[in-house]
Amino acid sequence: MPYQVTRRELLWHAGGGLGGIALAHLLGSEGLLADESAATSTAPQGGLHHPARAKRVVQLFMSGAASQCDTFDYKPELIKRANQKFDPGGKIELFQSSPGVVMPSPWKWRQHGQCGKWVSDLLPCLAECVDWMTFLPSMQSKSAVHGPATFMQNTGFVLPGFPALGSWLSYGLGSLNDNLPTFVVLPDSRGVPPNGPGNWTNGFLPAAHQGTVVRPGSDNPIADLLPRDAAYISADSEAAGRELLAAMNRAHLAERPGDSRLDARIASYELAARLQTSAPEVLDLQDETQATRELYGLDEPVTADFGRNCLIARRLLERGVRFVQVWSGADNGFPRRNWDSHENLEKDHGDMGRSMDRPAAALLKDLDARGLLDETIVIWTTEFGRMPCSQGSLGRDHNPDTFTSWIAGGGFRGGVTYGASDEWSFRAAEHPLYCYDLHATVLQQLGIDHRKLTFRHNGIDRRITDVHGEVIREIVG
Repeated sequence: MPYQVTRRELLWHAGGGLGGIALAHLLGSEGLLADESAATSTAPQGGLHHPARAKRVVQLFMSGAASQCDTFDYKPELIKRANQKFDPGGKIELFQSSPGVVMPSPWKWRQHGQCGKWVSDLLPCLAECVDWMTFLPSMQSKSAVHGPATFMQNTGFVLPGFPALGSWLSYGLGSLNDNLPTFVVLPDSRGVPPNGPGNWTNGFLPAAHQGTVVRPGSDNPIADLLPRDAAYISADSEAAGRELLAAMNRAHLAERPGDSRLDARIASYELAARLQTSAPEVLDLQDETQATRELYGLDEPVTADFGRNCLIARRLLERGVRFVQVWSGADNGFPRRNWDSHENLEKDHGDMGRSMDRPAAALLKDLDARGLLDETIVIWTTEFGRMPCSQGSLGRDHNPDTFTSWIAGGGFRGGVTYGASDEWSFRAAEHPLYCYDLHATVLQQLGIDHRKLTFRHNGIDRRITDVHGEVIREIVG
């Protein structure tokens, strides 16, 4: 049996540089490295809990709160009672305003697909895909504040510090491709959502499971992947720097036994070595046909950014990335650059809808054409909904009591609606749902029992569904 050295020992002796990292990867591939991470293995005990229907997930997150009553939740009552007093009965609490009059959508509604789903004219391209989608119009949030509500949809908790869904899948299922990250985040080109990286954090899970941010439209899509041009860096100074870093890492580890962050850092260096060749290929769209570019709207200014991110999401998924998150909308700056339409819904939702609709529909069509949709779960969601009454004269305030998410692919039933809001699209009325139920059902399709995917932290067996969540069996095939 050949002599085994640990990955960390090899990196120390190699000076911690990318050459040593690449060598470590090659030896590991040949089985010559002892697996030091076995004591903290993140593979689910006993493998999958049951046969999986899907392998991967892409989440399209509408940051800022996309209005359910202007997209997928058709309510004739709002049209019938337009400009009348909004009086659904009981106390009405709004986030930052008093209830205005009943406000119908500025867009017309039409039925689409064999299922006859009503969709507003804001989203004509996604309307063509309704027979693939499962609609959940009775989603609720426990917060009407963007930051906590966005946390909740991503992590299951309104407080910071809990792992994101992508991190849980990285922890529970591992990677499908050693040359790419398991969990990739593609932010809006204009910035990050409220609380930024807290939405794709690993929380208390080992640090290797945090999301890797890729900004395809920037000059440096993956931060620190490649060295900056610097005339003062020589071969000797680089070697000395690596030697100093290795010494600091050894000292740091010796003082902090059991701390996963250094192991994650070493693992990130190994991945970085592989990413230097794999990432440019994934991000280079030159081999995509003109028809594909047109499908995603890459040649149109309004759809180019989100379209590029959706196309790169498809390229990541087909190369084995487990979880890809694509953001539509940034923070709550002015002028509006997300779905938070307090002042002028027709303008702001109009801009966001036009930029998102065509690329999101293209992703569904492209995945289906390539035979990937059956094994890929596509989630479209937002942090909460908006009110059916006006704020001021043209906007809508926050509404945590009902909003719409939809899911496609991965064994979910298409052309189906589960649950309902009331006649106003004000409160969930039938089968109220939380993110716990959505997450439990997604995990179910991936072969995981959400009650068994746990991590011991501060004396508690934590899970993404907390102490809640029921699999929605009516929406899976």
